[in-house]
Amino acid sequence: MTQTTPAIVAQGAVRRLPRLALLLLCMAYVLPGFFGRAPWKGADITAFGYMAELAHGHTQWLAPQLLGLAPEVDALLPYWLGAWAMQLAPTWLASDFAARIPFGLLLTLALVATWYGTYYLARNTEAQPVAFAFGGEALPADYACAIADGGLLAFIACLGLAQLSHETTPALAQLCFAALSFFALAALPYRTVAPIVAGILGLLGLTLSGAPTVALLLGSGGALIHALDRSPGRKDPSQQGLWAAGIVLVTALVALLAIRLDVWRWRIDLPEASWAEWRSLGRLLLWFTWPAWPLALWTLWRWRHQLLRRALPSRHLALPLWLAGIAIGATLTTGSADRSLLLALPALAALAAFSLPTLGRSVAALVDWFTLLFFSGWAFVIWVIWIALQTGVPKQPAANVARLAPGFEHSFSLLPFVVAIAGTLAWAWLVKWRVGRHRAAIWKSLVLPASGAALCWLLLMTLWLPVLDFARSYTSVVQRATRVLQPSPCVQAHGLSRGQTAAFQFQGHLNVKALSPEGTCPWLIVNKDNLSTLPEIINPADWNLQDNIRHPTDRDENLLIYQRAR
Repeated sequence: MTQTTPAIVAQGAVRRLPRLALLLLCMAYVLPGFFGRAPWKGADITAFGYMAELAHGHTQWLAPQLLGLAPEVDALLPYWLGAWAMQLAPTWLASDFAARIPFGLLLTLALVATWYGTYYLARNTEAQPVAFAFGGEALPADYACAIADGGLLAFIACLGLAQLSHETTPALAQLCFAALSFFALAALPYRTVAPIVAGILGLLGLTLSGAPTVALLLGSGGALIHALDRSPGRKDPSQQGLWAAGIVLVTALVALLAIRLDVWRWRIDLPEASWAEWRSLGRLLLWFTWPAWPLALWTLWRWRHQLLRRALPSRHLALPLWLAGIAIGATLTTGSADRSLLLALPALAALAAFSLPTLGRSVAALVDWFTLLFFSGWAFVIWVIWIALQTGVPKQPAANVARLAPGFEHSFSLLPFVVAIAGTLAWAWLVKWRVGRHRAAIWKSLVLPASGAALCWLLLMTLWLPVLDFARSYTSVVQRATRVLQPSPCVQAHGLSRGQTAAFQFQGHLNVKALSPEGTCPWLIVNKDNLSTLPEIINPADWNLQDNIRHPTDRDENLLIYQRAR
């Protein structure tokens, strides 16, 4: 006889992951990256620029602009959150750090929502393990808790989550609100108030964070799944049509709000029909969602009878499949593929968790040994390069850093060193625990992947943070430029990116204005790529070249500084 579920789990295999250990792991992952750094190039510094403009009252709240340019992402709420944090922060707190505080909370909320969303999916009757003839199978609540622990570990382990989840950008806000919506749809059969609040906040937050289409698809698909769900043991199954109608109503309201605020843009960007383009997307899918995607595929294979035996798959498979499908579809049809794929991680992590009760010992051992070698190797590399920067031995790593980041001067900091030592020792203890004898727990196969990802991120954000900050921020460029531009704070700009403009305004404390024939500022900063269009606005003979500044790690960023001829 074919089993209705492939999960065969005894009560002894659903021991809870110690809450203190899980909390420390989450802290070790969330906190590094929000402290001690400048805003990084690209979306991070650009988003901060719009937040600062709002906080200082230089632009409208419903139409933020930076030097006359609207954001590339049609979002409002992420910029509001950063601006409000800057306004409420005490004067002694750095404005860029103040802007990161709500985003650290958003990442924390995404972790919590992923855990609870996976938990309630595992409470579904069709997701529960096989009942034993003489008892002893895992209890429903304990089994769901163990699966949720595995889902959270799989989420943290995803390689693509680390950097994007620590930037102050709309992508992190979208991730948080997607996870909230995922939790709301998963928990609705079992709870009332929390799913309703989370669902409204999730769909509204997605809409105001630049993803109204995702909110519309997620809400409408979730309503359909909820309406057609025939899982046994549901709470008040007669009301599922009413709840589905409520989801549709909320979805329609947030869609109307998106139209009213004019944050809905149709930006379909189909990939080119070339092997290089598809290969690039394939590589992104492979490494960005690792190790969740192979485990998710294993889940679909082992639970295939619940996928194929009726028109609608079981709820614990249908909901994460729908969310992951939306995010992957957006990845293939939008320009920002990595930031779109970020929304798939909570759903893929939940799917990965349902593979844990079906993994054989050989597969689990393969995951453990591969993870051990992979993350231990990267941790070793990080330490070796740091030691080379401190001592000059071995010579080659230090020479490589000097070549890739010319002008960087390394210094020793005690606190980051102590934190890095503590994280490395914790990893060594965890490896010893994992290879030793201990009671089986179904989440054990994801402990090393999650802890290894957290360790490497922790080491990067402590030992390597100075060199990464030097390479990935505009701090060195701004410092060199301000030495030339002193004492005048007024400067015109031509061809600067949004990020460069924000860096000069809020790191260099300059009054940056768009170039115009009527401008009176004595200084001019020009992006060399736009030098040919300069005579269309001003007479170049009226300006004297004073300096040529290149970013130390990006030769394509070349800025020319001119002073008005006397």
